[in-house]
Amino acid sequence: MPEVSRRQFLASTAAAMAAPFISTSSTRARAQESGKLGVAICGLGKLSTDQIAPALMKTRHCRLAGIVTGTPAKAEAWKAKYGIPAGNVYSYDTMDRMADNPDIDLVYVVTPNALHAQHTIQAAQAGKHVFCEKPLEISVERCQQMIDACRNAGRLLGTAYRCQYDPHHLECIRLVREEVFGKPTILQAGFAIDVGVADQWRLKRALAGGGALMDVGIYALQATRYLTGEEPIAVSAQQTSTDPVKFAEVDESVVWTTRFPSGVVAYCSTSYKAGRIQNLRVNAERGWFELDPAFFYGGNHGRRSDGKEIRYPEIDLFAAEMDDFARCIIERKPTRVPGEEGLRDVRIMQAIYESVRTGKTVSLA
Repeated sequence: MPEVSRRQFLASTAAAMAAPFISTSSTRARAQESGKLGVAICGLGKLSTDQIAPALMKTRHCRLAGIVTGTPAKAEAWKAKYGIPAGNVYSYDTMDRMADNPDIDLVYVVTPNALHAQHTIQAAQAGKHVFCEKPLEISVERCQQMIDACRNAGRLLGTAYRCQYDPHHLECIRLVREEVFGKPTILQAGFAIDVGVADQWRLKRALAGGGALMDVGIYALQATRYLTGEEPIAVSAQQTSTDPVKFAEVDESVVWTTRFPSGVVAYCSTSYKAGRIQNLRVNAERGWFELDPAFFYGGNHGRRSDGKEIRYPEIDLFAAEMDDFARCIIERKPTRVPGEEGLRDVRIMQAIYESVRTGKTVSLA
C-alpha cells in the first residue's frame, strides 16, 4: 500500500507539537498491558451508532470504554449492548468527572458542529485526548480555542479526516507526488448527498454553522489540499437554492474555484440536493486519474488514463483513523490530522462563504 510523503503531514503538525505533549505513565502502562486505549464516544447519533462504535470493535489499539449522551434511553441501550459500566456513562454536564476515571484515555466528539468546541474543551480539561469529527468547528476562532485547550492540557487533538487513511486517496497522492502523469494542472472534486428531512440539526445554522459545504463539501476541499500539498491562495464561489424554505438557514448547493501557488486550479461542488456527485479527478500534463465514487465509507475506486484501475481491498476507515490516532498517543508522535489541519479547512470555508456574500474573489495569501 502506498505511503504519503511524511513531509506534507509533518509540516502541518509542527505547530501542534510545539508545546509539551503529556502522555501519562498510567496511560502508557494501560496501553502496554491491554494494547488498547479507552475511548469515550461523545454524542450517540447515527454516525456513532452505525459506523464509529462498530469500527471500535475492529481496532487494535482502541476499545469502547465510555459514552457521553443527553438521552437516558440511549445510555441504557449502549450499556446493555456494549457492556459499558455505569461509572463510564456521562451527560454533557458531567464530562468534567472524567478527570477521575483512568479507564478513559480519549474522547471522540461526534456532536453537532457548533458544539465541538464546548465538548472538546471539557474533555481536554478533564485530561483526555480528543478526536473530533469534521468540520472541527464552525469558525476559526472556535477551532483555535480547541487547539489551545488541548495544548494547555498537554493532550493531542485530532480531526476525523477518514479519507486520509483510504488507500485509494493515498494512491492518488502518490501519483501526484511522483508525477506519474506529470505535474497536475486542473483538479475537480465534488460531493453531494440527499440530506433528508427538514427537521434535523444539519439544517439549523446555530448547530451546523453551514449546510452542504460544512457537511460534505469539506471532503472535496480537503482533497484538493492534500493532493496538491499546497494551501490555496484565492477562492471564488457561488451558491444556489431550489428550496428556500427547507434551506432557509444553510446552504443547499455551493460551487467554488480555488487557485494554488503552483498554478493548479481546483473546481469543486457540493450539494444537499444535486444527486450523484461523488468524484475526484486530477488532470495532469500527460494524463489523468480519478476516483468515482471518492468519498464513501467504502466502495471507493477509480481509474487512470493509461487504462489501469485504482482499486484496493476494503478497509474500515473509521477503525484505521482511530488506530492511527491511538498509536500517536501511545508513541508520543504527531498525528497527520491535527487540530491545525481542521482549522485550515474552516478558514477556507469561511472565505468561500465570504465570496458567496460579496460576489468577489477572496484572497487567502
